[in-house]
Amino acid sequence: MRIPVRKVLCATDFSDCSAAAVRCGIALAEELNAVLYVCHVVDVPFAGMYGEANPDPEQLERRSMAFAREQMGELIGDAGVKWEPIVTLGHTADEIARIAAEKGVELVISGTHGRSGLKRFLLGSVTERLMRVVPCPLMVVRGPWADAGAGKGEFRLRRILVGCDFSPFSGLAVKHALNLAQEFESELHLVHVLEWSAYKDVIQTGTEVLEDIRRDVAVQMRQKLEELVPEDARIWCRPLISLSAGRPHEELSKYALVNDMDLIAVGVRGRSLVESLFVGSNTDRLIRQAPCPVLSIRPREDEEI
Repeated sequence: MRIPVRKVLCATDFSDCSAAAVRCGIALAEELNAVLYVCHVVDVPFAGMYGEANPDPEQLERRSMAFAREQMGELIGDAGVKWEPIVTLGHTADEIARIAAEKGVELVISGTHGRSGLKRFLLGSVTERLMRVVPCPLMVVRGPWADAGAGKGEFRLRRILVGCDFSPFSGLAVKHALNLAQEFESELHLVHVLEWSAYKDVIQTGTEVLEDIRRDVAVQMRQKLEELVPEDARIWCRPLISLSAGRPHEELSKYALVNDMDLIAVGVRGRSLVESLFVGSNTDRLIRQAPCPVLSIRPREDEEI
C-alpha cells in the first residue's frame, strides 16, 4: 500500500548541514509533488546570531524573525517547489513536532552536527529529541555528509538500505523505504545484522555444531528478509538481501559506505530519555556514523503495527 508524502517539513538553523537538509527537502518535494515547509525556531537568548544584539526583547524577536525569513528565501532560491516559511519561538524539537502535527506533515528533515561524547551529554541533542516527539518519519542529514560535498549537488535516491531486525518497527521502515524506492526507482537493500555475541551464554556447544547452527540461522534469516517485500511490490522491486554479524550501527554504516547507499531507513523503538542519555540507541549511534542521511521511522500514536 502506498504511503503518501504530500507535505515535507525541513528544519534549519542556517548551518551548512541544515542547508544540505533543505536541499534534500527541495529534491523530495519536487519528486513527490509535495508542499515544502521550511521551519526555523528562534531561540531569543542566543539571538545575537541574527545580527546586532538589542536589549528590547520584542524588537529583538522581530528582527530575528525577519532575518530568518530572509535567510530562508536565499536557501530556496529559484527552486520550482511550492513552499512556505515558518518562523516561531520556543524549544526547537518541541516546536518542530507541534508544527508537523498541526500541518499534517508526513516527513520531517533535519540536519545534525553529529556531536558525541561529553559535548553531546552536556548540550543534549535536538535530533534525539526529535526522534522521540515528531509524529512522522524523520530524515537526518549529518554534517560530514554535507561537508564532503555529497549534500552540495543533486540529491538522489539510487540505493536505499533498510536495517531489519524483524520487529514491527523495522517492518514499518521497510514499508516507507518501499514507498520511496518506487517513487525514485531505487535499488532496495535489506540487511539483517546477526549479533552472535548475544547468544554466547545460550548456545554453549562445540565449534562444529555451532557453525551448523549459524548456517541454519543464516538460511532462515535470508528467507525472512525475502518475505518482508510483498508480492505486489515484486512486480517492480527485486530486493538485494544481505546478512552481517556484529554491532548493528557499525555494520549498517560499513554496508552503506561500501555499497554507496544514498539513504538508510531504520525503525525506532523509542527509548526513554534516561536510557538514551546514558546508553544511547542504535539509531542514535548510526546517525553519528552513517555516510549518508538516515530515515528513522516510529509508529504514530494512532497507528497499529
